[in-house]
Amino acid sequence: MQQPTQLRTGVVAAALELFARQGFEATSVEQIAKAAGVSRSTFFRQFGGKEDVVFIDHEALIEELRAFLDEPHDDPWSAVCEASERVFSHFARDPELARRRYEIVRQVPVLRDREIVTVFRYERLFDEYLRGALPGLAPIDAVGFSALVTAVHNHVLRQLLRGARVPVSTLRTALDDVLRRYGVLPDGADAAPDDLVVAVFPRSMPAAEISRRMQAQLS
Repeated sequence: MQQPTQLRTGVVAAALELFARQGFEATSVEQIAKAAGVSRSTFFRQFGGKEDVVFIDHEALIEELRAFLDEPHDDPWSAVCEASERVFSHFARDPELARRRYEIVRQVPVLRDREIVTVFRYERLFDEYLRGALPGLAPIDAVGFSALVTAVHNHVLRQLLRGARVPVSTLRTALDDVLRRYGVLPDGADAAPDDLVVAVFPRSMPAAEISRRMQAQLS
């Protein structure tokens, strides 16, 4: 018996093939179910409609990231970057399927609109997490960092979707630059227990992050 994840993957692959061959609007739920070898009722238990087939991975990823960010993290800024890398790694595991989905979305206005909403949901998730993890963080810093991480992720992912071979290290390097621009790139050296700490912070570092680092050093 197929596992739920395998079943969803099979339905998605069948749907994208039909969308590419005969168009999104001309493809019915019945045709998708038949091509995937599932019943119409099974389709509706797994998906709400044709649009949901295209975006089902994002729904699962957002819930996965929400659970990940609910875990304790020493560095909230790096946690957001790691969440972004998790999304990229998911699509990089099957780039051909991701590229087929990308081509369909580009061609269908209603899917492009939903993609914009989906991107905003990632950005809002990161924004809300940072505000909760860093009390006192200025809203402009939370939303600005979240928007930049999301934009950089999408820029690198788009290269993959257009056919380039892009390892996750490319995204990681780009996100390190985001951390550097905000003055929150983690230091590589570990401090000794008896070290005297002289704190020097970049002007661009948010005040809430300065406070968090000072408290971490003094505790």
